[in-house]
Amino acid sequence: MNLRLFIIAVIPAIIFLFAIYLTDRSDREPIKLLLLTYLFGALAVIPSIIVEEVLVRFNVFSGVFQAAYNAFIVAALTEEYFKRLVILKLPFRTSYFNEKLDGIVYGVFAHLGFATVENIIYVVFTYTNNPFIGLYRGIFSVPAHGIFGITMGYYLSLSRFDTDKKRKAANLRKSFTVPLLLHGIFDFILMANIPELTLLFVPYVIFLWWMNQRKLSKFVFDSRSKITRKRE
Repeated sequence: MNLRLFIIAVIPAIIFLFAIYLTDRSDREPIKLLLLTYLFGALAVIPSIIVEEVLVRFNVFSGVFQAAYNAFIVAALTEEYFKRLVILKLPFRTSYFNEKLDGIVYGVFAHLGFATVENIIYVVFTYTNNPFIGLYRGIFSVPAHGIFGITMGYYLSLSRFDTDKKRKAANLRKSFTVPLLLHGIFDFILMANIPELTLLFVPYVIFLWWMNQRKLSKFVFDSRSKITRKRE
């Protein structure tokens, strides 16, 4: 294995993880639970690959419809389902998940665990002769997984701490459907092979960053306000 390519593959996720960890200044999560969430997020690649291989065989479409099927069903639906399952089974029901920002933190750790392994597969083993694949994925693909993690964690937190049963159920559904749609659109733009659509890729990525930065900022403010009230 090429050590240089391996480092290139893992660095983007590590940078993003440290950034989100340092954002949670008021009530940081236990390292053990964060590492477990990250590890099982990484292991979620295994069932995702198996299911994706099965789903690909049912793709009877061609052209744009084939791209849509691969983007939304094969990739987005499968990957977001298993990443979400990790969060629901590990941190979501624990006592450490005690404020809204926690959903985003755990969401990002699960998603970037997945993204780390996926990036190693692409950069180290699949496209070793492409000198730009590590740069491209480090700028767009790996951060995109982190962004989908923010989205998923945002709605999981809204569901967890809402007392209204209808809103709780609606936000629990959104924790799956919204990142699925965002992920599907991201992949579809790249898979559709439509030049005009490709022009929307960078604006779409900027939109994702803007939208999820607002979600993150909202929960960071809530977290700090909560600690301030306790001290008073």
